[in-house]
Amino acid sequence: MGLPEPAGPFLLSLAAVPVSYVANSLSVASDPVSVAGIGVIVLIGLLVLLFFFVQGNPPKDPLFYVFAVFSFTSVIDLIIWLEEDGYISGFIEFYMKEGEPYLRTSHGLLICLWDGTVHYLLYLVMLAAIARGKDYKAVGLFWLGSLCMSMLVFIPGNVIGKYGTEIRPAFLLNVPYIFLPVWAGIRILRRCHSIPKLSPEEVEAAHNQGIIQRPMDIVLIVYLLGAIIFTVFRGLLVLDCPSDSCFTYIYQYEPYLRDPVAYPKVQMLVGMFYFLPFLCVSLYALLIPGCSWMLDWTLVYAGAIAQAQFAHIGSSLYHRTPYTYRVPRDAWWVFLISNSMYTFGLQLLAYRCFRNPAFFLQKSTYLVEDGKKLN
Repeated sequence: MGLPEPAGPFLLSLAAVPVSYVANSLSVASDPVSVAGIGVIVLIGLLVLLFFFVQGNPPKDPLFYVFAVFSFTSVIDLIIWLEEDGYISGFIEFYMKEGEPYLRTSHGLLICLWDGTVHYLLYLVMLAAIARGKDYKAVGLFWLGSLCMSMLVFIPGNVIGKYGTEIRPAFLLNVPYIFLPVWAGIRILRRCHSIPKLSPEEVEAAHNQGIIQRPMDIVLIVYLLGAIIFTVFRGLLVLDCPSDSCFTYIYQYEPYLRDPVAYPKVQMLVGMFYFLPFLCVSLYALLIPGCSWMLDWTLVYAGAIAQAQFAHIGSSLYHRTPYTYRVPRDAWWVFLISNSMYTFGLQLLAYRCFRNPAFFLQKSTYLVEDGKKLN
């Protein structure tokens, strides 16, 4: 058929609907090993079909296959959320019983919803970019951060939480989500950014601007200082900080942090050990010019915090979370405002770096010509 076109993978991803329905009706799907086997067979069959479809016009970018397969699994995740919340039935019950029962938690269903909507849209955008030979580095970096954050919390949370005794062979189907994003991330990071056309004089002028001349950066520095404090504070909360302020906050504002499913605890620890260092070095980068790594890594961390906070905010309010661990109604606004500011501040930082990168370009290693990096 010769299709490195978005239409081919898009239609193939929609095959997840009949595939899941047929698999759900198979009697063999009552056995955990068989459920894992069905998953492996489906993924292998999907790859074979993809190779068949692109024989006449194979894609130049091998990430085409990664995004195409992951778009299929995104539709599966959307089906999981729709069925578990009662919108549809008869599609994925076998997998929830004998595959990955921990997906029925608030956190599990919300990462399925995020994967089935946000990630799915990102896959289609990147597949379209590959088909047209366009740059997709910014979108790819956002996706990379989002998916890596999801796996960093989901996999350890399954093992150490209250569902740790229900790990079944289908758990191994998450392995591609560990290794393929690493490979994809290396390839995406090596790509050149499409930055606005700048002259060496513009870069020089941006470097000479003090912080007082950059009011937006002052706002971002204030945000980063607040985010650092908030990240450390919530990390201490899940480490059983004994102070009265910690006790008051965790019971009155974010009781979900005590949920024995372990996802919120892992989330806060991942934030403290991986997100916190980035917040600190970002402060440095906003004060000292030439930190070119900000152009890539702000997008990665913007994706990571967006996914993490969607799962955390959603789980704190979701009806699947036991009532005692949900945010009290009289604390909703404090919870939503503080967590929304924590989330969107980094999106603003990434936007600032991407749209106005002159301050972060290195004069000694960059010759800015026609908007491209030249070594």
